[in-house]
Amino acid sequence: MNYEIREMLPGDEARILEIFKQGIDSGIVTFETEIPNAEAWNMGFFNDCRWVLENENNEVIGWSALKPVSKRECYKGVAEVSIYFDNNYQGLGLGSVLLKKMILDSENHGFWTLQSNIFPENEASIKFHQKNGFRTVGVREKIGKLNGLWKDVVLLERRSETVM
Repeated sequence: MNYEIREMLPGDEARILEIFKQGIDSGIVTFETEIPNAEAWNMGFFNDCRWVLENENNEVIGWSALKPVSKRECYKGVAEVSIYFDNNYQGLGLGSVLLKKMILDSENHGFWTLQSNIFPENEASIKFHQKNGFRTVGVREKIGKLNGLWKDVVLLERRSETVM
């Protein structure tokens, strides 16, 4: 199969939110419980470093984007990674292609640290991030509630070797 990475376009929002809903429904990838509207989703992410992966039918099957971790100037080069795939395309090794593209793009935009907060039970995502240069910083215990239950997250980060 052939896959193509391209920049995310405004017309991709409906499909991106469909894939995000699959993540919400899984119960192991996000604290979110409802799909935001396109405007709210867009406001939560940087305008740069947004990528999608398409299959041979030009259908978006995965996406990645970066969220600010703080509005403070000193953290302008630190971002949180969001990367999601359609359930039918998970586990095929495609995430590394998309994440590597985003890492390169993030460095071109001056980001020196990328971080991810992952539920401990999402072992596949933790391994995927580690395989792509992220290290485990620690576990943030009972950091938030999902459906009334306290959840931990594993904090992983990747420091750029080119942006200092």
